[in-house]
Amino acid sequence: MTSEITLFVNPTAGRGRGAHAAQPAASALRAAGFSVRTVLGENAADALTRARAAVADGTGALVAVGGDGMANLALQAVAGTRTPLGLVAVGTGNDFARALGLPVREPAAAGRLIAEALKGARLRDVDLGRVGGTWFGTVLASGFDSRVNDRGNRMRWPTGRFKYDLAMLAELAAFKPFPYRITLDDGKVQEVEATLVAVGNGPSYGGGMKICAGADLEDGLFDITVVGDCSRTTLLKVFPRVYRGTHLDHPKVAVYRAAKVELVAEGVTGYADGEPFGPLPLTAECVRCCAGGDSLSCGDSGFHRCGSGY
Repeated sequence: MTSEITLFVNPTAGRGRGAHAAQPAASALRAAGFSVRTVLGENAADALTRARAAVADGTGALVAVGGDGMANLALQAVAGTRTPLGLVAVGTGNDFARALGLPVREPAAAGRLIAEALKGARLRDVDLGRVGGTWFGTVLASGFDSRVNDRGNRMRWPTGRFKYDLAMLAELAAFKPFPYRITLDDGKVQEVEATLVAVGNGPSYGGGMKICAGADLEDGLFDITVVGDCSRTTLLKVFPRVYRGTHLDHPKVAVYRAAKVELVAEGVTGYADGEPFGPLPLTAECVRCCAGGDSLSCGDSGFHRCGSGY
């Protein structure tokens, strides 16, 4: 493995934390003997082009500095390769890092952990979700929660997570369940009225909301959480329980496990890792981490080879 690694930085992540986090992370990596180059990009598309070029040129690792959106962009560059991905999580949600047991908003500690993992070849392969040719690491959301995301993205004020709290209240005013058609592993089509359907490769979204609390990044299966036809009152009672994962016990909530799921609903956009994946219908596949049979693993390390062997 080459001693040169690439920092893939979102300078605007976490209201500017990304720019400030790059320096202590890079310092920790250089102190461990690594050569560090930085990729920024003029926009997301340009940054991804540069990250893919770094991977193609044989960088020893790609280290994403930012939040879940930056981690998702980095996945598009490394998925299906043997280039390790490291995360310096300094965004708003950081759910992928949480799922992997990595430091959150501690860039120097993350940099040291990454260096130790690289030097000790302690790499862990993880599953990824795939929709068409696009990858995701945490949760594919659809329904009420994606409507909240839609509205929040259109709001210029306020900033931060409070914006999404206001967006949720606004969506509640016009809320009604969606008619879904759900197909698991090419089985029988299920027609249900649902508030939301979340497809979890990882357990949480939105900064720790454990919507798919039992999801495992290494079992080759999604956890699919279906919240049924709740009233506004029931939704307001159930939704706060998502931070503990205890909403899964509610009679209006069902959980399924499958390696493939097709979601069909009118007027619903799918979001994964907080990024828009397009309107339904969408089909998501869980691609197993050990498909190539040559994975290296160790407990939680600073590096993860995502989707090896595809």
